Amino acid sequence: MARVDKIAIIGLDCADPVLVFDRWLADLPNLRRLTEHGLWGNLESCIPPLTVPAWSCMASGRDPGALGVYGFRGRRDWTYENLGLATNLDIRQPRLWDFAARVGLPSITIGVPQTFPIVRPPRGCQITCFLTPSTKSPFTHPPELAEEIRGLLGGEYILDAAGFQTADKDRLLGQIYEMAEQRFKVSRHLLTTRPWNLFWMVEMGVDRIHHGFWRFSDPQHRQYQAGNPYERTIHDYYVFVDRQIGELLDVLDLNRTAVWVVSDHGAKRLDGGFCINDWLIREGLLVMKNPVRERRRFELADVDWSRTKVWGDGGYTGQCFINRAGREPQGIVSADEHEVLRSELAAKIEALPDHEGRPMGNRVFKAERLYGDVTGFPPDLIVLFGDLHWRSVGTLGHESVYTFESESGPDDANHALAGMYILSHASLPRGRKDALLYDVAPTTLELLGLKRPRGLRGCCLV
Repeated sequence: MARVDKIAIIGLDCADPVLVFDRWLADLPNLRRLTEHGLWGNLESCIPPLTVPAWSCMASGRDPGALGVYGFRGRRDWTYENLGLATNLDIRQPRLWDFAARVGLPSITIGVPQTFPIVRPPRGCQITCFLTPSTKSPFTHPPELAEEIRGLLGGEYILDAAGFQTADKDRLLGQIYEMAEQRFKVSRHLLTTRPWNLFWMVEMGVDRIHHGFWRFSDPQHRQYQAGNPYERTIHDYYVFVDRQIGELLDVLDLNRTAVWVVSDHGAKRLDGGFCINDWLIREGLLVMKNPVRERRRFELADVDWSRTKVWGDGGYTGQCFINRAGREPQGIVSADEHEVLRSELAAKIEALPDHEGRPMGNRVFKAERLYGDVTGFPPDLIVLFGDLHWRSVGTLGHESVYTFESESGPDDANHALAGMYILSHASLPRGRKDALLYDVAPTTLELLGLKRPRGLRGCCLV
């Protein structure tokens, strides 16, 4: 069994294996060099394949059911009020830096999603993620690290590309590049000035460039126009990130350090959105207090719960909740009816056609059949619309249940189930070996010589 002294994990949110391995590897010399000295392949994501909870699943070796986190937003109880973003406060399972701290090993984490707010600081240093409201919030451990970063950068640290769903592509592109330059510069600085055995950074720019620019490079996208000025934008950004990775590798002792490059999911074109709540209204399953006469946000406070059986939530994937008696405060679906309704609803959603009458290819999941354990407040159904070429739209008042406009601005891409990974070190086996997102934690623990706790999903790859 291979044993190394240090693990460096370079996370690229949404990096796509088709782009990296099949199309552009010849243009990515640093990633290519890593593949030549280790294992590489697809890294199947969790369901739902979302930044939240996927990075926490990867870091903990636990699935969304064990974490109790089923998407960017979640219910914190069964009432109709307490729905909010899933943050670090929702993660109660230990992650890799927690395991390292237990045996006295220092860690550096930079930008790993769901590390804000800092509630259990690692042994070492930490910079929080894109979920941080601003750098006016406490975003570093120790706190004085924030001023050190400002001095290093000569200004404020960029947590995320603000407003990435925008028509101002030049502004967005500049911000994405600046964000990555900062993240890698800070990473090199901390790697060379702090003790560490585990390093983990996540760069969000790959995800943001997919959402902002996919239509310009994919001939199958309905808005693609050949010869447009942004046709090579995604390719060129991958080349830029590869160069940044090379500069990061230059400060590592690769004889002692195993290097991961990982993504939490991949990317694919976004064809449109399915208006889940408008459809539920048409099906007679969702009733609003007042008729919906114009497009507006869906608010739980506006629902007539005395006549509502189901409501849905929007996002890159969909969720459906049944208004169950004895669970929700004004639930009307009896325990006996619940499973019948849930199965009927799943079958209806899976059978939905697209806007041209063709099979949409929807996939519907029940949490207890996906996960080994189900904690927290899970949706009754998790929906991947159109094999993830479509997204779930939660707003109301659309003329059709099919829409081709994002309610929050231009958005070209959705997530794909297959992310990518490379695990590179001279002592490791080499070649293609597809894996699961859940394999990262047990493999890393094994390489560091740490005991694998009970309950982890996945297996050791080496």
